[in-house]
Amino acid sequence: MKKYIYILFAVFALSACESELEITSPSELTAAGFWDTEEGAKAAHTGLYGTYRSSNYTFWLLGEIRSDIWGGDTFESASNTSLIESNFTVTTAPFGGWAGFYSNLHKLNDFIVNVPNVTFTNEIEKKHLMGQAYGLRAFYYYTLLKTWGDVPIVLEPLTDVNPEGLSRARSPKNEVMALIKSDLAASLTSFGSDNSFWTGSKVYWSKAATLALKGDVFIWSGNLMGGGAADFNEAKTALQQIAATGISLASSYDNLWGTDNEENNEFIFSVQYKENEATNYYNNFTGRATEILPTFNDTGASMQDFIIGGANRYGPSEKTLLLLDDNEDARKAANFIYLYSNDNGGAGYQNYDASNYFGAVFAKFLGAEDGTGGRIFENDLPVYRYADVLLLLAEAKNLLGEDPSGEINQIRKRAYGTNYVAATHAYVNGSSVDNVKAILQERNKEFIGEGKRWWDLRRAGDSYTIDNVPFLSPGDEYKLVLPITLDMIGRNPFLEQTSGYTN
Repeated sequence: MKKYIYILFAVFALSACESELEITSPSELTAAGFWDTEEGAKAAHTGLYGTYRSSNYTFWLLGEIRSDIWGGDTFESASNTSLIESNFTVTTAPFGGWAGFYSNLHKLNDFIVNVPNVTFTNEIEKKHLMGQAYGLRAFYYYTLLKTWGDVPIVLEPLTDVNPEGLSRARSPKNEVMALIKSDLAASLTSFGSDNSFWTGSKVYWSKAATLALKGDVFIWSGNLMGGGAADFNEAKTALQQIAATGISLASSYDNLWGTDNEENNEFIFSVQYKENEATNYYNNFTGRATEILPTFNDTGASMQDFIIGGANRYGPSEKTLLLLDDNEDARKAANFIYLYSNDNGGAGYQNYDASNYFGAVFAKFLGAEDGTGGRIFENDLPVYRYADVLLLLAEAKNLLGEDPSGEINQIRKRAYGTNYVAATHAYVNGSSVDNVKAILQERNKEFIGEGKRWWDLRRAGDSYTIDNVPFLSPGDEYKLVLPITLDMIGRNPFLEQTSGYTN
């Protein structure tokens, strides 16, 4: 993504994230003149993706770290253990200031209000940009709703800051969901029949991305917020439309990873990273030479020539290692390099061996060697891809009492490749509960490290989350949404603490 220009609301850049929606002094800058030209609008559009990328690690943490994937052995001090263990109170509430998302939303609001008044040479381009903006805003509010439940709704741009008007109460989650659905509809209306990707690239939002998000949202709404069959049918219809946009399942799981494969047909929306511009956060899943080079991989080969760079702050749980311990499934080798303290007499360890296991390097987003003995972590990171669509469709079908095995088996066939034997590997439609468990297991294998697992468990229902996450027990259901910080409440008298937490 090119270096972007975004002249807007300097007050937010100068204020701590905890003071979002609680600003005490007005901005001295205005947007006067900024929205006069198509070039200015397109510069603002580019900026939307720069701010999204700056929040991408937060999106990942919110979507994965509290699940059952991580929490295993690390070579160095582990990161975010309190989140992994759901160990927080109102005094240690994480992600203060709504995780900084309202700063990004203010820019989207400004874009949505002002771009319709800008004259474009090609009005189809303007519609595409508006479709992107509405889709992105729906995504932010959906993340806010899933994380905190009730959250403030702010739709107007802050061109003239009124301190008294910035403190907002939390809107009920049903109102937030109504806004999300409205923005999804506005996005699809703006895109119309335009299935194209902006500049031909998946690093921008698209109609396909809105349809994927719509499927995700309507399953959540139908299963957790009382929408029922009507919402499940909306989800199913949206998800089934995505294939017509040119999106399809890659022939091989391995063909999805690495900087040479980023513009594959399976990615729907991804976040771009490039050398000398921005690196992603997966350097925290590798390690240092002092730890890695003396070890051996699972084939018994020495790691002494492995090009490394980074730290090892997150380790897969034993549950994750055992889940993937199937040598016929391509997802085992694609996700982790298993490291052992010895080579087992040259034979290695065909299957996970806890007594000799040293740790693991996450292989899916290893970046590229830089030619000087290090790595550049510049993989584009997918937010939605077609495998996600298929398994969301399986969820919708199961919730409607239909057979989800076709979608599950498309993913399994791809994972096993030439090893696939229907009698052994194919899933056969079972009870609704059995189907949920099969879908969750397939999603777990498929999306390790992609920021999906916590949301997958939550979307399935509270009991599935409590049953699968080892640090949660019956009675902890209130912890499925986060508390807000005492500082936020102190700054904004309209805010009330999340239900279940006491100040």
